[in-house]
Amino acid sequence: MPGINQDHAVVIAGGGPAGLMLAAELALADVDVAIIERRPGPELVGSRAGGFHSRTLEILDMRGVADRFLAAGDTVQVAMFASTLLDMSDFPTRHPYSLGLFQNRIQMILAEWVEELGVPVRYGQEVTGFRQDDSGVEVQLAGGRINAQYLVGCDGGRSLIRKQAGIEFPGWEATRSTLIAEVELTEENAKGVKHDDAGAHGQHLMDDGKTVRIVTSEKELHQGEPTLDDLRAALTRAYGKDFGVHNPTWLSRFTDTTRQAAQYRNNRVFLAGDSAHIHYPAGGQGIGLGVQDAVNLGWKLAEVVKGTSPESLLDSYQSERHPVTARVLKHTMAQAVVQRSDDRIDALRDTVGELLALDGPRKHIAGLISGLDVRYDLGDGHPLVGRRMPDLDLTIDDRPVRLFELLRQPHWLAIDFAGSGELDRADVINASYDGDWELPVIGPVPAPRAILIRPDGHVAEALAQEDSNAS
Repeated sequence: MPGINQDHAVVIAGGGPAGLMLAAELALADVDVAIIERRPGPELVGSRAGGFHSRTLEILDMRGVADRFLAAGDTVQVAMFASTLLDMSDFPTRHPYSLGLFQNRIQMILAEWVEELGVPVRYGQEVTGFRQDDSGVEVQLAGGRINAQYLVGCDGGRSLIRKQAGIEFPGWEATRSTLIAEVELTEENAKGVKHDDAGAHGQHLMDDGKTVRIVTSEKELHQGEPTLDDLRAALTRAYGKDFGVHNPTWLSRFTDTTRQAAQYRNNRVFLAGDSAHIHYPAGGQGIGLGVQDAVNLGWKLAEVVKGTSPESLLDSYQSERHPVTARVLKHTMAQAVVQRSDDRIDALRDTVGELLALDGPRKHIAGLISGLDVRYDLGDGHPLVGRRMPDLDLTIDDRPVRLFELLRQPHWLAIDFAGSGELDRADVINASYDGDWELPVIGPVPAPRAILIRPDGHVAEALAQEDSNAS
């Protein structure tokens, strides 16, 4: 097959949170990237997911845009395992909370940022297939084609890219279904969260004062597009009445189907976000997983495109992200079980709640849900290696600097705290830090003499105080 001429270095199929975040990462690294999105514009029908957790906020803070999201939402202590609230206020991060902000607003803010970065987004176009060879990927559109060095499928749980790449999507079939809707009611909406043998039920009055967001579990498993009568029936079974539900602006159904792509890569084609994994939304981790996929993959693609790293670097995307997500999927399945209510499950939920009242279990589970406990296997040594770098208050040339201010663009960051010149890098920064070194879940760790941070904010190398040899 003849070589493929390139229109862009990277083409992303899908303009959801994962696709937009990946586009931003590549644009910040000066890589030519474009998004193909079948929706006619950036607007998303329905509120969808309800926010994100600490690590996602740290990543956005690292890139200098966290304030945009914080200004649009509400910070709350809502990290939960099933119905048990996990207090994170003592976690060592600038963002020891979750952000309540619906996905449609999150997506608009991301789209505005990507537009500022000059990324072309081809709305109203749909990817229909692709072919690849050793030189690139020809992406076939409904009305033409576009060529790239690499293609990333961020096109959702039913991903065409994943299917065309021949990547298996093993996992667990649905056992329950849930309706989600934005409607008007003739009666006052119910308050709080209700649990029964079907699952969880909740109603939330939206900002307009008349639209109510309803999430209600169905007694029997249903799949396919729901109707307003389905919603009435589910509400009547759960509450004994349907609240006079009418005028739906959005009505959808999701299940607890849980799947993860067997591979995240087929030669020049990659998967990220829901294209790579789907799960029941208990714990609200979906957007965060996609954002972390994007940030992990983005800098690696950038270095390979620019020729500063070998293509083998791209294999580490699978080896790092796949086990992290697999662990999260197991926990969402566990949460789905304890959201139901009967005498036995209530006893289990009470027992789990007692355990999570203890500091150790609370921090362990909150670390997972928040994304703050992620560690990539980058070797042994200092406990910082492989973990996210804390946002320290540094002093550089007698002026205060937040560490995250040094990571506005995806690049390697070397910091020497001892002034010894042991890190063999031309761009090393000499800095001082007098505070404590502490990691979520783990607690205090020894202060390093010098540290090397990857473009995604994870520590690649840390020289402990007692080390005598430079790396």
